[in-house]
Amino acid sequence: MDEELRSLTERLRLESGGSTAYDRLLAADDPDTLAAVLTEPGQPLWARELAAFRLGLAGDRRAFEALVLLLNHRDPPRCASAAHALARLGDPRTARAAAALATNELRVAYALHPVRLLTRLRAPEAVPALITTLQRRLRPHDPYRRVALACVEGLGELGDPRAEPVLTEALAHPALAEAAVHALARIPRQRGSRRSIPGQR
Repeated sequence: MDEELRSLTERLRLESGGSTAYDRLLAADDPDTLAAVLTEPGQPLWARELAAFRLGLAGDRRAFEALVLLLNHRDPPRCASAAHALARLGDPRTARAAAALATNELRVAYALHPVRLLTRLRAPEAVPALITTLQRRLRPHDPYRRVALACVEGLGELGDPRAEPVLTEALAHPALAEAAVHALARIPRQRGSRRSIPGQR
């Protein structure tokens, strides 16, 4: 069993109170049965999450809308599971949706998993969205350091030279400085350019 699926099923089994509906949904082999859970009124959140996650792993794009909603949920485990399923889904809309969530200042408290998903997808939307999100996190007394750190690490992994200015600015922030040094070191130098990074010669 997929490790993320194992973690999700254990969590949702507790949420369902061990109901027989949970067992039936977990055992369901028909994608149409799972998809119906996403549209039928009155379905509990745990059932919608389980159905969307399983459809996502199977590459069934009927799960897309439900997974995007879960990606921006206030409960971090739901966000993490949704990000995992969206990465496997292969829907071309995913990167654009993740970028919109990552850059939405009204929902920045829940931006961590959209940022990580963008890094994993390596889509064209990723670098501009991470740069925008990180720039906003460099304001004085910004409380969302985990989001900022995820942006720094993601930009380093993506290795795009467009990120060099914002990563250089991040060096001045103690909570981000070490990660920014490593991120800058992973960005290819432009021909003829000279980059000064603390700790390097």
